[in-house]
Amino acid sequence: MTPDLLTLLRSVDTPTVCNAIEVVEGKRGFDRFTRGTMLCSAPDAGAMVGQARTAKIAANAPATEPPDVIRARRMDYYRHMATGPRPAIAVVEDLDGADAVGAYWGEINTTVHKGFGLSGALTNGVMRDLGDLPDGFPVVAGSIGPSHAFVHVRDIATPVSIFGLTIADGDWVHADRHGALVIPADYLDALGPAIARMSDTEQIVLQAARAPGFDFASFERAWTAFEAART
Repeated sequence: MTPDLLTLLRSVDTPTVCNAIEVVEGKRGFDRFTRGTMLCSAPDAGAMVGQARTAKIAANAPATEPPDVIRARRMDYYRHMATGPRPAIAVVEDLDGADAVGAYWGEINTTVHKGFGLSGALTNGVMRDLGDLPDGFPVVAGSIGPSHAFVHVRDIATPVSIFGLTIADGDWVHADRHGALVIPADYLDALGPAIARMSDTEQIVLQAARAPGFDFASFERAWTAFEAART
């Protein structure tokens, strides 16, 4: 991940990256993306890009392990989030799934994670304190709720599942208000040229559609040129 590529990826949305990966692969069918509708705490903040720092939590019921075990794991969690390569994103699976009620991502926790140098958070769980979350730390979550319930850390640095997407610790993640995807590491070198090529070819249709007098004949010419350019 070069500085120039990082700047580029932060400037484009997740659908653009999804399409660009298909350009790299030379076919449709890339499927390492989230399914369903997710919510973003800062829809206009742009994309977050980074390597995943993963964990699992639960909150519907109190922890059954001894308090000292829970406290030690909590500190291990924060140590994991505070260390490792940057840029990075906190990717946390709520094991309560569709029944998740514990808002792990509120004002305090997001501020702590931002202070650790993380670029944002991705979760299937709950966020809260909207309006009080720190700038520059978007949260893409499964729902919004008022309570932290019995939230506690259950696992650290293992693969997680977020809206149908499996993410391993260290995976490159791109996420915004549309959801998230995993960028295969061996695609990074080709991704910048793929985004540029895709943008150029899309302009063939977009410029025609925005021009005065656009009709079916001009659409047909533009679409033929578009298909020729992308093959």
